[in-house]
Amino acid sequence: MAAISNTAQRVVVADDSRLMRRILSDALGRQGFDVVATAADGDEALAACNQFRPDAMTLDLHMPGLDGLGVLRALRAGKAEAVPVVVVSAFSPAHGARAVDALSEGAFDLVAKPAMGESMADFTAELSKKVNDAADSGKLRARRPRAVAAAPAIARRPPVRAAAASARPGTKKFVVIASSTGGPKALGEVIPRLPASLGTGSLIVQHMPPGFTASLAARLDGMSKLTVREAAGHEAMDPRHIYLAPGGSHLRMGEDRKIRLSDEAPMGGLRPRADLTIADAAKLYGNAMVLVVLTGMGKDGLDGARAVKKAGGRILVEAESTCVVYGMPRAVAEAGLADEILPLHELPAAIAREAGS
Repeated sequence: MAAISNTAQRVVVADDSRLMRRILSDALGRQGFDVVATAADGDEALAACNQFRPDAMTLDLHMPGLDGLGVLRALRAGKAEAVPVVVVSAFSPAHGARAVDALSEGAFDLVAKPAMGESMADFTAELSKKVNDAADSGKLRARRPRAVAAAPAIARRPPVRAAAASARPGTKKFVVIASSTGGPKALGEVIPRLPASLGTGSLIVQHMPPGFTASLAARLDGMSKLTVREAAGHEAMDPRHIYLAPGGSHLRMGEDRKIRLSDEAPMGGLRPRADLTIADAAKLYGNAMVLVVLTGMGKDGLDGARAVKKAGGRILVEAESTCVVYGMPRAVAEAGLADEILPLHELPAAIAREAGS
């Protein structure tokens, strides 16, 4: 192997296909990563983590012996050196469900394997970005002081700035939840603890590849009092339902307050883009709206939060102490737009209260 800069992110590639191991290793190598080891099964993957202590690992889910989910559970149980994991999975209904399970087991993010005829350049760009983000996140979390989790309440709950026209007490409100990296696991902790009827209706925008959001919706639906569905378009808002934006489409809302799916170009590489959904909802619901921003990379939700605040709505964000990535919530909090900053376990009750449920 050619010499790699000492600053290169060190990666283990785990996949039972020799061809896929070569494809992933070559793709990452061309992007400047140091692929320190490859593994054909889960046991080899764990051994490589212990031997090489990589910055990140790509992980196939279907492998002989110990599969990908088994690897994630072993990592969570401390049976190998901790490492952020990017799942690289083919899509099918069965694969999609397992990929969502993997995110709930602690995988950092998900990349869909390229299907026949799909762009390898696009796949390589997405893979390298997510592996780099995973590696950076692992280093940041390792440096994060433990005292953050015990921050005083005043640091988590900034003073509420009075809106020019706040909703009347007892008004039922519309809820939009935005999340990205770490979101499927966070949603799995929040959505099942919400009441069977929430405000005047609710939406979720979660950044995921096309196809996998249906599996996430099905998983959340099976855990929750609310009915959770992947949006198909033209749905009317119902307090007993919560609709999830499908991967690959922007979720917009028309003047009739029904869902519209849009294939407009990605914004900042994202489709769905939470800012679009949030801004539509702020225009329609005004001060009778609640925005919730959970863990995620980047700043999607910030422009939407500005629209919500201008309309007199309320904004809740997840605290750094429970975020997988404190990116989206940080952007909103540092802009002074958050009404409350709460750890994940406190958010369900706060959402229900703010929604008037």
